[in-house]
Amino acid sequence: MGKTAVRYFSRGGNTKKLAEAVAKAAGIEAKAVSEPLDGDTDILFLGSAPYGFDVDEEVKKFISGLNVKVGRVVNFSTSAVVRSTRKYLEKPLAEKGIPLSREEFACRGSFMMLHKGRPNDNDLKAAAEFVKKIIT
Repeated sequence: MGKTAVRYFSRGGNTKKLAEAVAKAAGIEAKAVSEPLDGDTDILFLGSAPYGFDVDEEVKKFISGLNVKVGRVVNFSTSAVVRSTRKYLEKPLAEKGIPLSREEFACRGSFMMLHKGRPNDNDLKAAAEFVKKIIT
């Protein structure tokens, strides 16, 4: 396994909770997208949630600011309504010449009265299993 990193953007804490489970399974630390990568990375797990049917501008800013080689990005996301944020990452990553893996992990996130308690323990376990399949 090469170098792996986890970056995420979270407003309400759902994606942060998922990012921490992803990072723990990979044996590394989850960091916010405000922290740049510290070198070339083989696999970048990138976590986000949809806001207004797109990802937050901070995620796009992180991608456009990447100045190291990234082998591929693996998306993970939480959402109350939209299935995944993958489609919102395609264009900014393509503009940087960074491949976006077809494999991704998405689960429900709580928002107002929707999906209380999500991501839950089962979601976090499923995310960890997903990560182990990707990095082995």
